[in-house]
Amino acid sequence: MTFRSSRRHCLLGGLGLAAAAIAPSAAFAQAFPSRSLRLAVGFAPGTGPDVVARTLGQRLGDLLQQPLVIENRAGAGGQIAAQFVAKSPPDGYTLLIADVSAISIAPAAFSRLGYDPAKELVAVSEVVRTDFILVVPNQSPARTVAEFAKLAAASREKTNFGTFGAGTPGHFGAEMFAEQAGFKVEPVHYRATGDAVSAIIAGDVQGAFVSTALATAQVKGGKMRALATTAPQRSPLLPEVPTFAESGFPKADFSAWFVLFVPAGTPPGVIATLNEQAIAAVRTPDVRRRLEEAGFSVLGTSQAEAARMVVDETAKWKKVVAATGFKGD
Repeated sequence: MTFRSSRRHCLLGGLGLAAAAIAPSAAFAQAFPSRSLRLAVGFAPGTGPDVVARTLGQRLGDLLQQPLVIENRAGAGGQIAAQFVAKSPPDGYTLLIADVSAISIAPAAFSRLGYDPAKELVAVSEVVRTDFILVVPNQSPARTVAEFAKLAAASREKTNFGTFGAGTPGHFGAEMFAEQAGFKVEPVHYRATGDAVSAIIAGDVQGAFVSTALATAQVKGGKMRALATTAPQRSPLLPEVPTFAESGFPKADFSAWFVLFVPAGTPPGVIATLNEQAIAAVRTPDVRRRLEEAGFSVLGTSQAEAARMVVDETAKWKKVVAATGFKGD
């Protein structure tokens, strides 16, 4: 064998080895998915996040042509589910629906977080978003945000605000509102959504920020009174409820977004497939209708848009948490 032919043989052999190294990854992406998937959500069945997970998951499984199982890993404001997925194999078969609490607020609010969202989770798509309604018990004398703020500021006692857990948007939203309106707030954290709702109805707390998805049925059912929404426009579900901007508090503009995540290290081809099908799922007419009727704004963003949004929100909530001085374990 001549030197030239030997050199050619080595080059071909090297190319073959390189192709062999690349082939499994490419083949894996093309074959994905080849078995059932699971979608973790950090809240109990029947809650707003669970509605998102089940509505999205059913259609997403159909589009991927594989069974998709919903796993409710409730607790700690979604942190249990987020940690579970963050530590799962990065193969695209274990997914997470998470909101702002476990991803953007938790790193700033808790010193002993068992996962690092920025390093261990990758955003696939922001699928939906929901705003918040300031609600009060029906027996409250306040019928507007201005009246609520005036009564709270005049009180010598702290104003009790019910929340769905420490580190949630309702918790720090109450802190933000109190700072803007000039009163002192005492967050009352409830472990279960139902307990917080019952406390509002019974008058055990003086107010709460409840997602539009949850507040709509309670307000329309006459169980509690809505004073204002944090959305930039009035909700079509509660058109009689003014915005905070209309009520004189334009800085109360927080919301809860829901993003589909996978563990860091998931192959780019798999992420691209999940992004494409997640967008298709939420934009399916019947899925969109069900989500909008439940109080959510349907989005379905690109992977880059979702990643950028999470970074921006994390920076925003870091400042909010720092301003309150809160530091959980």
